Amino acid sequence: MNTDIVHILPSDFSPASRVWIYQSNRPFSAKEAVEIEEQLHQFTEQWNSHGTPVKGWGRLLFDQVIVLMADESEAGVSGCSTDSSVRIIKSMENQYSVNLFDRLALGFIVKEKLQLLPLAQVGYAIEKGYISTDTIYLNNTVQTKGELEKHWLVPLKNSWLAGKLGLHAY
Repeated sequence: MNTDIVHILPSDFSPASRVWIYQSNRPFSAKEAVEIEEQLHQFTEQWNSHGTPVKGWGRLLFDQVIVLMADESEAGVSGCSTDSSVRIIKSMENQYSVNLFDRLALGFIVKEKLQLLPLAQVGYAIEKGYISTDTIYLNNTVQTKGELEKHWLVPLKNSWLAGKLGLHAY
């Protein structure tokens, strides 16, 4: 699995561009992935904030993670335009019978695949060797393009989660 996402991201967007990450509870099929990419393209083409076009970008990564981005260097994203992005994501949830808002399901790259673990089971997974502190973790708390590039795909030991789990003991 290629985790080098920098070349995929729009180069003409500011590092301060806002990012929203929605992780599915299952991978999408090839057919679903094509449909989702089309829906994201259509949405970002017509995304606006109080009548002003939003410079937007959306992509399905790893067949399971939707990333939306808005470059606010020219026009800010309002509450209404954020709501419209949530509506399209909720629509996809219904259309594909998935959960895109479960923040307690944490993503890890294990054996070249995205695997989800409930927060409560991460310690056990480390203990049993399913994952290690070097396992790549999807830090879905990133909020900007710059953070996405540098801090989204990180070894578990370098994430905010390490401190929360007391991983210094491992």
